[in-house]
Amino acid sequence: MRLNRPARPSRRSTLLGVTAAVGLSVAAVTLPGTAGATPPQPVRPTIVLEHGAFADASSWDAVVPRLQRAGYPVVSAANPLRGPAGDAAYLRSVLDHIDGPVVLVGHSYGGTVISQAAAGMEDKVKALVYIAAFLPDAGESSLGLTNKFPGSTLGQAIESVNYTLPDGSQGADVYIEQDKFRHQFAADVPKDKTRLMAAGQRPVAAAALEEKSTQAAWKTIPSWSLITTEDLNIPVAAQRYMSHRAHAHTTTIDASHAVSVSRPEAVARIVEQAARTVR
Repeated sequence: MRLNRPARPSRRSTLLGVTAAVGLSVAAVTLPGTAGATPPQPVRPTIVLEHGAFADASSWDAVVPRLQRAGYPVVSAANPLRGPAGDAAYLRSVLDHIDGPVVLVGHSYGGTVISQAAAGMEDKVKALVYIAAFLPDAGESSLGLTNKFPGSTLGQAIESVNYTLPDGSQGADVYIEQDKFRHQFAADVPKDKTRLMAAGQRPVAAAALEEKSTQAAWKTIPSWSLITTEDLNIPVAAQRYMSHRAHAHTTTIDASHAVSVSRPEAVARIVEQAARTVR
């Protein structure tokens, strides 16, 4: 009996089979940086909040959780309120202990402090945000800018307390009188809240408001500004003048000087706008 031998595969079919097998193997391999790789995550700068005069870090309490929910690390820094040079040096010591990029936010007199603290720190501080704040140039003081335009009634609402330190140095601290605090500082904040704010307000050294700035970081760092039209501390005309001069991205809102307390969502929104530009 003669058996039939199985047909030998042609050279063409053999090559096709090898090619198909190789193709499957290649398809199963994921090369670095291709479809299987995790896309780069956006940079999340640390938001550093600097309070102003007649307030403390708690003035950011309603802003902080909004920024944290958006994924930003937040530091609500203490402000000694003793003078731009010393306060800026203190703030720089805080910034020195933060890794990565920073968005620096200042309210009121805190704007004077961040303008000086961030000078020369462009590699770290990527954006400045001014919330109802001063944006002084070198040679200007907070008090001088307030008096440059009409509209502030702060001088009629404050009281000064003289002090002598153990080393013999003397000075004066300035407060807002408690019965005038809500009208002057936070007219759109509930009364119960403003009573707490008035009782716990941090005084500012009178000399701090008169001390002239020596540097202006807004000249080299992108800036954002929130202008408050119902502000009785810093005249709205002064805020507009400073914001325009700094070429700041400007938003205007009908709010009192205590806008971080009365309108925290608006404050958080403008801070996030600045933070999203950090690459």
